[in-house]
Amino acid sequence: VQLQASGGGPVQAGGSLRLSCASSRRTSGRYVVGWFRQTPGKEREFVAAIDWNTRHTSYADSVKGRFTISRDTTENTVYLQMNNLKVEDTAVYYCASEGTLIRSSWSNPTAYDYWGQGTLVTVSS
Repeated sequence: VQLQASGGGPVQAGGSLRLSCASSRRTSGRYVVGWFRQTPGKEREFVAAIDWNTRHTSYADSVKGRFTISRDTTENTVYLQMNNLKVEDTAVYYCASEGTLIRSSWSNPTAYDYWGQGTLVTVSS
């Protein structure tokens, strides 16, 4: 499985960006796609995840109401729409994918085997 993350860049606080995670995975089975972020010296942090089949979603408290995760079956892509961005959202954002994953594991980066290369989001004040 190959994942290609894109869409990062510089943005001012209060602005929006949409990240994309294109996947080579094509299966009728269930799997989860998650977004994580990381800043230098810190552990990778959960942002959001979506069950590809059911479209059930999960969000970190820090992004609830501002970020929306969705998927496009035609494009085989998961999106992360980020609105009202804050300086503290600055990070490298990674997408990850894993097969059947219990919901309580969605926020655990070690539960995912497949990772994209990361895309940098820089929010300035």
